[in-house]
Amino acid sequence: MSGSTTLLDRAAIARAALARAEQRTGARSVVRAPVEPVDQPDVPAPRRTSLLTTERPPLPVPPQLTDLLPDGLRRGATTAVLGSTSLLLALLAHACAGGAWAAVVGRPSVGLLAAAQAGVALDRLALVPRPGRDAAPVLAALVDGLDVVVVGDVALTDADRRHLSARARDRGAVLVATTPWPGANVVLTATQEGWTGLGAGDGRLRTQRLRVERTGRGGSAALLAARLTLPLGTEDERVLVERPDEHADERTLRLVG
Repeated sequence: MSGSTTLLDRAAIARAALARAEQRTGARSVVRAPVEPVDQPDVPAPRRTSLLTTERPPLPVPPQLTDLLPDGLRRGATTAVLGSTSLLLALLAHACAGGAWAAVVGRPSVGLLAAAQAGVALDRLALVPRPGRDAAPVLAALVDGLDVVVVGDVALTDADRRHLSARARDRGAVLVATTPWPGANVVLTATQEGWTGLGAGDGRLRTQRLRVERTGRGGSAALLAARLTLPLGTEDERVLVERPDEHADERTLRLVG
């Protein structure tokens, strides 16, 4: 948000958005004064101008992902993260560490323990596992007040998705989809390549290897891929970036690092 919006303002906006989501879904009882409709929050809202997105810097991503996301998680953009909950949580952990408030909607498999183990700041995270038929208004309320809103497998029409992407652009929020999202600015598709840690049929899984492809629109349209190891920061971590060979078919990748 702009410099005129204080940290207390941000906290108030985030809490109001969570209260509206909780009341709609029954996630837990909320004892407070009646909440205004979603489009009329009872706390100061971010300025709703085209300057909002450009005035606020993008959210940071882990250093291992800067080749795939050189601009970080851009405010006002929709990013799809497909195929890996671990990759999703790694992105959330880094964003929350930088002060962002986040919500995960429609992903019942994501719990507080998994989030904490991935390094997500739980005091800046809200979970709405099953929003039901109220998914669209719940997501709209959260986009109004939070920095990052993750959308899982929820009941949305194509019109709902267009409306939410437009709302994220207007509010300067980061919308992250974990299912295919038509028109997403960036798409990260993860493919499992193996695990380490198991012995002869026993032992504890320690790391997983992923191949992550980035596609999208505009500057992200060119195919780019990387191999990395999760959790990020492990001793055996390797990040190998692959770029299209300009003399080859666009789907033929050449290892460069």
